[in-house]
Amino acid sequence: MDCRIRSLLGLHRFGTAMAAVILLLAGAGGIAHAADEGKTPDTPAVFYPALPDPPRIQLLATFTGEQDLHPPTSSFAKFILGDDDSTQQLVQPYGTALFNGRLYVVDTGAAGVAIFDFTNKRFSYLSGAPNGQMRRPINIRIDTDGTKYVTDTGVDKVLVYDKADRFVAAYGKEDQFRPTDVAITADRLYVTDVQHHQVHVLDKHTGKPLFVFGKAGSGEGELFHPTNIVVAPDGDLYVSETSNYRIQRFTQEGKPVRSYGAVGTTPGSFARPKGLAIDHTGRMYVADAAFENVQLFDAKGKLLMFFGQSGRAEDRMHLPAGVGIDYDNVELFKKYAAPNFQIEYLILVTSQFGPNKVDVYGFGRMAGMEYPSDADLAVKTPR
Repeated sequence: MDCRIRSLLGLHRFGTAMAAVILLLAGAGGIAHAADEGKTPDTPAVFYPALPDPPRIQLLATFTGEQDLHPPTSSFAKFILGDDDSTQQLVQPYGTALFNGRLYVVDTGAAGVAIFDFTNKRFSYLSGAPNGQMRRPINIRIDTDGTKYVTDTGVDKVLVYDKADRFVAAYGKEDQFRPTDVAITADRLYVTDVQHHQVHVLDKHTGKPLFVFGKAGSGEGELFHPTNIVVAPDGDLYVSETSNYRIQRFTQEGKPVRSYGAVGTTPGSFARPKGLAIDHTGRMYVADAAFENVQLFDAKGKLLMFFGQSGRAEDRMHLPAGVGIDYDNVELFKKYAAPNFQIEYLILVTSQFGPNKVDVYGFGRMAGMEYPSDADLAVKTPR
């Protein structure tokens, strides 16, 4: 039974059953951890789709805790010094962001933001104090100047920290919203409100409310448990609605444009969509906690491929919640790429349970292999 997905990204033999994703991993290999000194030639890489098809995505590294910033301890050292299990571990991560060589992971279970500092090989937790103390943080977005916005459903506020991770302000009044995610534009913040089924628009610098759009429902422009939000390259907003089983698109003034997807059990449909990201060409990534995979769509909403949900415990997603894209920190992860695999950008996926908490993937091409043209994906997203 060969059910591999055919797409403009060089995937073939599309299958209609969601179980087909398992076949994408046939022959897949091991995973590198951040502290590894690079993979040896006999360590097989994990590709999507699997070779011999031209691969577009490689699983590069996995982060679970403090130990991933340090070289693994040898058996002899463990015998002499003892086996120290005191390193800090991620508990229940959701949102992630990379900025200036640091990986920020919002850890809902630990009520803080874990920071993996690759330059200084240091692991720390940002919990905020005293007015910026976190209780149940969900997502993080980092502005170009390093300002960080953390949504916290425990205090029902958007907590603001500066470039040096110092608490600056808290946006949100009592009963205003229950924020789960935030998107940043030049002078605005767009905040998803999972309790009131709305998106709140705030002044980025002061937190002053500007306007609100959306209301409870399943019609055009209506929302039901909006979870994640992202700004596309053309400026439009995309919102994942967990209980409407779709992605809905709006202008920055809150006017509905179109929606993508519907409830179902086949590829291209959704069961519990959460994490959401869009690359520079308009390709859309959607993490589905129920399917335990990430689906990739082109700018028109056509399914291109999906990855995750393998049969092996060590590279399987467990309740994936967040997905993000990063172009600025590719150099940090090139050493984990297979020979001749050229990375264009990074994909970060968090799992709230299971052994893999944060997986870092590379999107790219294998040199020397032929790929169908995807030039039509690099156009302005059609309405």
